[in-house]
Amino acid sequence: MCRSIKTLRPPVMPEVEDEDIRAAALQYVRKVSGFRAPAAHNKEAFDAAVEAVAEATRTLLDELVVKGAPKAGVPG
Repeated sequence: MCRSIKTLRPPVMPEVEDEDIRAAALQYVRKVSGFRAPAAHNKEAFDAAVEAVAEATRTLLDELVVKGAPKAGVPG
């Protein structure tokens, strides 16, 4: 689907920054909407979707349990 979206979970990326999550969310919304950048009348909906996807992504990454990967804040 979105080949430019990287895997963000450990151990592939042990440290994930908010910028990484937002970039993935933006790529997802661009792909789903079919627009690289929204028209002015769609900007609010587009931006809200990016924020919602970023929030859902952060929640997912925070709650995933990956066997063999160190937990956040716990030395590996």
